[in-house]
Amino acid sequence: MNQKVDKHIQEAKQWKDEMNTLRTIILDCQLEEDFKWGKPCYASNGKNIVLIQGFKEYFALLFFKGGIMKDSHQLLVKMGENTQAGRQMRFENVQDILNKKDIIKDYIFEALKIEERGEKVEIKKEATAIPEEFQIKLDENPTLKSAFESLTAGRQRAYLIHFSAPKQSKTRESRIEKYIPNILDGKGMND
Repeated sequence: MNQKVDKHIQEAKQWKDEMNTLRTIILDCQLEEDFKWGKPCYASNGKNIVLIQGFKEYFALLFFKGGIMKDSHQLLVKMGENTQAGRQMRFENVQDILNKKDIIKDYIFEALKIEERGEKVEIKKEATAIPEEFQIKLDENPTLKSAFESLTAGRQRAYLIHFSAPKQSKTRESRIEKYIPNILDGKGMND
């Protein structure tokens, strides 16, 4: 058991019992416990398998390669329309977790087998256009351009989707201005 996870659970304002219940189930599957991205993360041989996530309305177990799992009980949820790999199994309370204990373990063991076989999620390389307003900023500021190009492909894509969404140029410019400091710091939108 990881001390950072202990501390995280002790200090949590919500979902303490749910985290402890899910943690026990996951550790029973012989996964290595770590604390990554501010969340309890579980791996096998250094490969991430699942992550515990708490939200306002629900609690979730994220399967990193959930997109290629069988999902025989139809419990995995795609987090957003642009999500390709990860899937969440969502819960509302401890009893909900306990009712699905065997299913949770089955899904974890399936995720482990996927990782052991070296299966990869096939990421569709969708070209995300750079909005004109952002391209101007990149052309004007070589430091910004270099920082943006240094980001992972997923982080770049998230920014471009976010910047492109508004219909009005003024709103696109506002979004770009808001996130320039994050880009210069090498951070993604949600870091």
